[in-house]
Amino acid sequence: MELEDQWWRGQLAADIYQALRYKELKLPSYKGQSPQLNLRRYFADLIAIVSNRFRLCPAARHLAVYLLDLFMDRYDVTVQQLHMVSLSCLLLASKFEEREDRVPKLEILNNLGCMSSMNLVLTKQGLLHMELLLLETFQWNLYLPTAAHFIEYCLSIAVHEGDLHDGWPMTCLEKTKLYMAKYADYFLEVSLQDHVFLCFAPSLVAAACVAASRLILHLSPTWPPRLQHLTGYTWENLVPCAEKLLIAHDSDVKEANKQKCQQPGQQQQQQMVYHSSGQTATVAQYLHRPGVQYPQQANQRPASYLSHSTTGLQAPNGPQHGSTQAITASLDPKSNITNRAYQVSMHYTCAAPCFDR
Repeated sequence: MELEDQWWRGQLAADIYQALRYKELKLPSYKGQSPQLNLRRYFADLIAIVSNRFRLCPAARHLAVYLLDLFMDRYDVTVQQLHMVSLSCLLLASKFEEREDRVPKLEILNNLGCMSSMNLVLTKQGLLHMELLLLETFQWNLYLPTAAHFIEYCLSIAVHEGDLHDGWPMTCLEKTKLYMAKYADYFLEVSLQDHVFLCFAPSLVAAACVAASRLILHLSPTWPPRLQHLTGYTWENLVPCAEKLLIAHDSDVKEANKQKCQQPGQQQQQQMVYHSSGQTATVAQYLHRPGVQYPQQANQRPASYLSHSTTGLQAPNGPQHGSTQAITASLDPKSNITNRAYQVSMHYTCAAPCFDR
């Protein structure tokens, strides 16, 4: 997308944001009716893995997954064809979002370990044919805003020196901004993992990622007036999406704890703990408890969906073994997010340790 680098810092930032908001009103409709919807998570991970291998920008990765979603929603595609479609979506998105020298080359793609494990060889003719089919499907329009196009604008004022951390003034603004960026990026990737987030506007998803990050980091107020004015969204607008992000976060932390417990020689005291008081709190209560303290853990980072090894990726019908457990487990969509609508009245335990002020 022809946007100036760090446009959110320029004088035209508000105008560009409004142009993107206007464009998202005209995004194609998504019905979630693909017969292969249960494989969506697998191919979203495939796109993420290849994207990370070539160090593509988040906008390219998110656009690629969005193109895949729209294409799957319109066509009944075989599993073997979906591999070609996924990588073609990534190539198109990278050509649209990245510089020419950063677009993945065919020879390098075919030499990736994940390609050999899937027994897949891309050809120039095959890719050109698929790219043309994709372009015709989208009527040659790839100007499709995603949450990744909005996130930096929201992050530009996500943390302010006047914010409170656990009810106290912050002593290290730059460290807080660093944690905010990391968590916002984590929640942005979470939004790729389930098609349920497609029911929200991309700008709202980006704003919800920032709101969820502020909640996890104990920053108050959770959604200050400056962010409401910047994004045009109130806290009430963000709650449905933020709740789903927080559920996914809670699930990831619990899964990480479970895996730690299964490691040989793991000690009981090394396991991540939740609220130091041992009590849970509703979202509404949590937002109004600035004095709650969380135990500190060294080098604790949010769980990453993108930590899979490219050499361990297996096709859905391929052999299963220990090194591919993470990627094959992702074949099942996160039904718990879709089926368990997170209610404000539910008990939510924030499982992430906070940073030192």
